[in-house]
Amino acid sequence: MEATARIRVLLVDDHVMVRQGLRAAIQAYPNIEVVGEADDGDSGVVRAAELQPAVVIMDIAMPKMDGITATRLIKTQHPQIVVLGLSVDPKDFQVSAMRRAGAFDVLKKEQGINDLYESIQRAVAVV
Repeated sequence: MEATARIRVLLVDDHVMVRQGLRAAIQAYPNIEVVGEADDGDSGVVRAAELQPAVVIMDIAMPKMDGITATRLIKTQHPQIVVLGLSVDPKDFQVSAMRRAGAFDVLKKEQGINDLYESIQRAVAVV
């Protein structure tokens, strides 16, 4: 990736405050550009198709469509998009389901923003 390239990120979480906090925190990194947000899995799938981000940060537990189903759909329709799961307290079965759906990594919301940034960096390096 060239030095000027920015990593396009889509945030999918049903809590506005979480999305706002994530946006503010990860946009502080010069190579990250948050290109959009979605408040549930349904709209996350639609926004991923519209925006074609490099990375989707996906909450696992959401109304209408959960993050596991949304991840599976995104990865089926757009295999080049990397999905990172995010949850307050992911259960082992949720982590396994997210990985089977195609998520690159699953992080707890209590982890620091540096952990999320490092996961984004690792994910795009692999692609």
